[in-house]
Amino acid sequence: MKKTNEKPRILAFAGSTRKGSFNKIILKYAVEGAKRAGAEVTVIDLKDYPMPLYDGDLEKEEGIPEKGKELFELMIHNHGFLIASPEYNSGVSGVLKNAIDWVSRPVPNFKPLAAFDGKVAAIISASPGALGGIRGLAALRAILSNIKVIVLPNQMAVPKVNDKVDETGILRDEKKQHALEAIGEHLTEILVKLNAN
Repeated sequence: MKKTNEKPRILAFAGSTRKGSFNKIILKYAVEGAKRAGAEVTVIDLKDYPMPLYDGDLEKEEGIPEKGKELFELMIHNHGFLIASPEYNSGVSGVLKNAIDWVSRPVPNFKPLAAFDGKVAAIISASPGALGGIRGLAALRAILSNIKVIVLPNQMAVPKVNDKVDETGILRDEKKQHALEAIGEHLTEILVKLNAN
């Protein structure tokens, strides 16, 4: 990571495209923590980056989809990621994995895995289940680590989240709110230290 005194830039997103996603709800608290600690945070919705399932033949014939190029540009210009990942069958969602697959493809004039190599990520999850999506976080950690992302050891899973969120999309558990905010704050603090001259 190139050392600089500029404000840490974080790209935040959930691995769900559902409008009422619980993971989008918990992401807001981590984002607030990161902002309060001094980060510049860009929040995106993967629904705005629709792409076909990764296909080597398609890539060979048409190249990387335009939305994949846009996502690559966003990722490469940020120092870190805040990712709220739902658990699908003990793994990550298809939309999240597909986005990672496309953005990890080689891009002319950039080093391999340019959008990921040396970046720092904080990962969180929420689920109506008793484990809060923790198994999905283990899968996401393995994927990100393999593409050279530094994944922070402290993570957050919110179990039985459907009982903790009200009809307006507010997480009613203050302890969980503060823990999520602390994740965002910690990511920012780590990025500041890594970027310091």
